[in-house]
Order: sequence, then structure tokens, then C-alpha cells
Amino acid sequence: MQLSVDEMTCQHCARAITEAVREADPVASVTVDVGARCVTVISDVSSGEIVRAISDAGYTAVVRAG
Repeated sequence: MQLSVDEMTCQHCARAITEAVREADPVASVTVDVGARCVTVISDVSSGEIVRAISDAGYTAVVRAG
């Protein structure tokens, strides 16, 4: 799944979001593109749980269509 995270502006944000996703799913594959403000997650955990984990870390994530 691809997520837009508009508040993500630096590597600190990227680390925080990656850690949040890994708390929801320790084996998730997480790729972060700070410039595009995009997070790609490969996980068996639902998109809702991933979005909630990122939200709990203080960021707003929106699942990208497609």
C-alpha cells in the first residue's frame, strides 16, 4: 500500500513513521520517500491499522488510490 503523509518533511519524520509501522507489524517492509511525502508499506496488517499506527505517532496518513 502507498500512503501520503503531508507532514513528513525530514529524516526524523521518516524514522518515526517507519518505527510506528514496525510497531504495528515488526516484519513489514517500509520504504519512505521524504521528497514525495510517500510511504510504501508491504504488510499483512490492514491499511487501517497502519494508518492508525502512523496517526498515533503524530502524523496524518492517507491511503493513495491505485
